[in-house]
Amino acid sequence: MSYLFKPANYKPILNLQQTELGITKIKDFFQSNLSSELRLRRVTAPLFVLRGTGINDDLNGVERAVNFPIKDMNDARAEVVHSLAKWKRLTLADYKIENGYGIYTDMNAIRADEELGNLHSLYVDQWDWELVMTADQRNIGFLQNIVRSIYASFLRTEYLVSESFPDIKPYLPNDITFIHAEELRQLYPDLSPKERENEFTRIHKAVFIIGIGGLLGDGKKHDGRAPDYDDWSTVAENGLPGLNGDILFWNPVLDMAFEVSSMGIRVDKTALLRQLETEAKLERLDMYFHKRLAEGSLPLSVGGGIGQSRLCMFFLRKAHIGEIQASIWPEDMYTECQKLNIMLI
Repeated sequence: MSYLFKPANYKPILNLQQTELGITKIKDFFQSNLSSELRLRRVTAPLFVLRGTGINDDLNGVERAVNFPIKDMNDARAEVVHSLAKWKRLTLADYKIENGYGIYTDMNAIRADEELGNLHSLYVDQWDWELVMTADQRNIGFLQNIVRSIYASFLRTEYLVSESFPDIKPYLPNDITFIHAEELRQLYPDLSPKERENEFTRIHKAVFIIGIGGLLGDGKKHDGRAPDYDDWSTVAENGLPGLNGDILFWNPVLDMAFEVSSMGIRVDKTALLRQLETEAKLERLDMYFHKRLAEGSLPLSVGGGIGQSRLCMFFLRKAHIGEIQASIWPEDMYTECQKLNIMLI
């Protein structure tokens, strides 16, 4: 079901022409900064991959991939990617990327099972990135340093936007706040995970929630995560599981926590086996990606995705992702958005 959040007295700061200019400025500037911060080179990415190889990201494990038969390959089926979480790691190996360097790319996806609304569209565009690392860097401290580097690029981009459009004032704090999902649960034991995110992000404005995918103290997950890319089960030096997380900003237009990135240290062979067993998905070990990981032909890495339209939406102070990207929306959403001064592209 679609859901539309209706901000009171919403009035766009930028018109359509200014918005398109802002999108171009943000995308060009941010990817250049990200590349410099993390030492990433740009690569070309696929829109679809073969079904059954284990390369596609299965997100929470329930979303259906858009697929089609390939006439010249005996109707073998291809799937439109959900993200490139596993494809990037294969590319690091095939391109022989050295330790401390990585890749980034424009990821375009179709997610037919998204619940459409202010934050979710059928069309997903991300900067997907992946960085080669060493075994002794598989720790929370290294992950936090990567998050801080990405956050520095966010801050510089926000400053660019405010210089280009003076009516948009800088909003983000100088530093990002870290908290583990279990600590968040203990802080707000009577709230749902999303309600916890809202309460904590409202206070700190920019946060990184660690440990997405594993069971918390109440036997529930903060949120779902596939078992074969992020390492969410390793117990870190702080005694809490998880070497991954999400970056959230407080969105002043929508008055809610707003996820802009999902990322993490990737599974090694031990973590892969443990998480596949936990999720009862050991049959994946017969797939191409998983075989290569298990045989040791893929490098250790950290990586993630940063929403392009999400980031533009936040920095340009838009109320709906459809003000940033062209997509398809229910007719009643179009009608209601017009009443709310939300001009969908």
